[in-house]
Amino acid sequence: MQQRTSLVLVAAAVVALGAAWQFGLRGAPSSEVEVAAGSLVFPGLAAKLGGVTRVEIQSKGVTLAIARGKEKWGLADRAGFPVQQDKLRELLTGLTELRVTEARTSDPEQYSRLGVEDPGSPTGTSNLVRLLGGDGKPVAELIVGHRRVRTQGNVPETIFIRRPGQTQSWLAEGRVPADADPQLWFERDIANIAGAKVAKVVSTRGDTTLEFTREGDKFVLAAPTEHPKLDDYRVEDVSRAMESLTLTDVRPAAEQPGEKIGTAVLTTTDGMTVTVTVFRADKDIWAQFAATGTGEGAKAATDLQARVAGWAYQVGSWKEKSFVPTLDDLRASEPEKPDPAKPAADGGE
Repeated sequence: MQQRTSLVLVAAAVVALGAAWQFGLRGAPSSEVEVAAGSLVFPGLAAKLGGVTRVEIQSKGVTLAIARGKEKWGLADRAGFPVQQDKLRELLTGLTELRVTEARTSDPEQYSRLGVEDPGSPTGTSNLVRLLGGDGKPVAELIVGHRRVRTQGNVPETIFIRRPGQTQSWLAEGRVPADADPQLWFERDIANIAGAKVAKVVSTRGDTTLEFTREGDKFVLAAPTEHPKLDDYRVEDVSRAMESLTLTDVRPAAEQPGEKIGTAVLTTTDGMTVTVTVFRADKDIWAQFAATGTGEGAKAATDLQARVAGWAYQVGSWKEKSFVPTLDDLRASEPEKPDPAKPAADGGE
């Protein structure tokens, strides 16, 4: 009887410890909060993820919001432009699997050492992760600090964490990729059309139109026929303009920044045509894309059009010379002329 009573008391203690973590014991000093090592940080969270409609990550007082769309999760301040779905899945799964390892400091003066300081601080390094339901109320929230990656094989990663409103910080086992930088969330790939598949490019900038074609394995400028000596690599770069093309920023096409500087029409060997409209906003280069296709290129064009329609993309500034080059951009470098003030090198004895 005494043994059974002891087991009941132990079980009750475990439940109490779990409740202390889950509900925070907000009325109790943080020094009195105890959590059994190995306890889930968010018990039962996996079953609640279906009701989550918004994920917020705050750092340095700035909040990144990811909202559930009809088909994909996307960035709220970029009109729902899709984020990396696998990365979001990793974040949500990481929160469900995160386990407490041991208690750490409850001294706010020491928070910065662990990266669990106030996420509203403009100089802090912490990230506040909040999962919100359809009613706008938090399903889970956690301040995520520095992570510790161990070099030993099969040893899990650990991170420092703290509950909002609590002073006690903890070391937890698991991985939570809480990045507040939108650049780290974009689905960055726009298109990947190999230069060898581009048969023709017509680039128009102002009153000047350049027509490029493929002659065998070589990409050449066909019109105008009268032009200075060109750099072969720079000409080939025109055909490679959409090879492994990625974005650095994005916004709806209706919010296109800058002024139009030209267009490029690329035609591939399998019948796809891509029209690129290029804009400059200060030092940044933006582009909009439209794709059509016939024959073998029809499906690839349909897929590309579905992905790019309605969006304006910031691309690398060097892409300006690939999409809408000038003749000067393509001109071959002049060989360096000898300096007449320097005597010629004596090759004899």
